[in-house]
Amino acid sequence: MWVDPDDDPRNRDGESPDGELPTLLDFLEDYRLTLRLKCEGLTPEQLARRSVPPSTMSLLGLVRHLAEVERDWRNWVGEGEPLPKLYGVRDADFDGAVADQAVIDASYADLEREQAAMDQALAAFPDLGQRVGKDRIAVRELMVHRIEEYARHCGHADLLRECVDGRVGQ
Repeated sequence: MWVDPDDDPRNRDGESPDGELPTLLDFLEDYRLTLRLKCEGLTPEQLARRSVPPSTMSLLGLVRHLAEVERDWRNWVGEGEPLPKLYGVRDADFDGAVADQAVIDASYADLEREQAAMDQALAAFPDLGQRVGKDRIAVRELMVHRIEEYARHCGHADLLRECVDGRVGQ
């Protein structure tokens, strides 16, 4: 098993959450934790390895990509000018994922900061049917899209990690 069930931060005692929003937030948190678990215990070289050529994806690239995506989702919610990209030009999230501990530390800090900022931005809209931002997207649709994005990339992380050190997901 990837992690002992007794130590798995995704296993919580008690009943599942009540209500649609708490359920969506619970799934989102589990996928966020899953991504971190897939990246644990690797060297900088392993985190930055593009292990499924010709793809430019790496585990570190996924961390950076999801930080960039969290920032972009705030643009969906806001009415003002869009926030600038974290890493610059298109694909810089993956291209800049290099085996340097300072880059790794900054990437995780970026992800945590952008997740917290997006969570705070959405907390202002507890009605899942409310439409927000310039495109008037429903909060529910945005929440489901966030879960889908993490779920898809956790699948990528499974394959990348298996190629890096043979570990498979549970």
